[in-house]
Amino acid sequence: MADFHQYGMITTLHRLGDRSIESLEAELRTFGRRRPMTLILPSLYSELQGTALPRILDALRGVDYLDEIVIGLDAADADQFAHAREFFSVLPQRHRILWNDGPRMQALLRRLDAEGLEPARPGKGSNVWLCLGYFLASGRGRAVAVHDCDIESYDRELPARLLYPVVHPNFTYKFAKGYYARVADGKLHGRVARLFMTPLLRALMGVVGPLDYLRYMDSFRYPLSGEFAMSAGVAETIRIPGDWGLEVGILAEVHRHYSENAICQVDIAEHYEHKHQPVSRDDPAAGLSKMSTDIAKALYRKLATYGVVLTPETIRTIKAMYLRNALDFVERFYFDAQINGLDYDRHAEEKTVEVFVQSIINAGEQFLANPMEVPFIPTWNRVRAAIPDFLDDLHDAVEDDNAD
Repeated sequence: MADFHQYGMITTLHRLGDRSIESLEAELRTFGRRRPMTLILPSLYSELQGTALPRILDALRGVDYLDEIVIGLDAADADQFAHAREFFSVLPQRHRILWNDGPRMQALLRRLDAEGLEPARPGKGSNVWLCLGYFLASGRGRAVAVHDCDIESYDRELPARLLYPVVHPNFTYKFAKGYYARVADGKLHGRVARLFMTPLLRALMGVVGPLDYLRYMDSFRYPLSGEFAMSAGVAETIRIPGDWGLEVGILAEVHRHYSENAICQVDIAEHYEHKHQPVSRDDPAAGLSKMSTDIAKALYRKLATYGVVLTPETIRTIKAMYLRNALDFVERFYFDAQINGLDYDRHAEEKTVEVFVQSIINAGEQFLANPMEVPFIPTWNRVRAAIPDFLDDLHDAVEDDNAD
């Protein structure tokens, strides 16, 4: 059983007791009559060959409160798209696949590029953004959830608990962030959250002061989770980052537009396991090294919008405070692992911290060298203003791809 402590600015919806999934889904079916729900699955074609996605589809076949499932498919040619249509055909819900590399979608992206609105790079951020565009264009859903396609421990409880806070008629939440404990195979996982994100947030508060934004970010138990749900209104107004700062950037956007009473975090899984990124100590453009650099840049950019002036000296101070915090956290997690009988390689953890130290420096150098960088994809409201018929054309393109 989880604790019931409420920490920080954001309401935490814990996992207390053993409520059955049948009871939860029965309520969601009732809520869905007035607030139809959509699920977005951003996927690479390679994930169709993995072990997680077939398990996810098998679980979703029993989820009858979803009105629609939208799959964003990246890195697929024509034959692979045809295979994807067959692969996802087992879903009993209405479902649509966005063939992001297909000629229709590419033509739409060229129209966006002509207006300076195209996503800067392909990736999960662009995939999620296009799926949200189709969600808005179809007009079928009042709430939408997003989760990754590499979750090995997936079950029906995950989407149910994720959507519940934003569709319950007596709740005030417009955005829900999923969280979970990253413990599997007798080990602690979640290195970027444990050893990078939290120590860095604490270091930033020590250097620039306890800004509401930093306190808000520090309230999330797993700010880097890829699982979140939102109302259609949120989907229209937030900007989506196009790099590894996706999760951090979305939280920042929600904080900018909504009060803390409209935001919550919810425990969505008793066990959670997905693929693990390599640390990439020798390649700062890959793995956890790249991820942590993008996350640090996202935090620096957000602090600049609050008037925080970052200099090379400030970055060095942040690095020094981060390192002290991170080493303290390594010790804390060592003690936690010991009392729970978990394997814990303290040497490997400290070497990972060394990589994250370099990421903080690299992110600072990149931010200071290019302070005008705009990593966000425009909001769908802006796209509507620039190209009034774009969402209609996006809807038609997806429908045509799925009908051919």
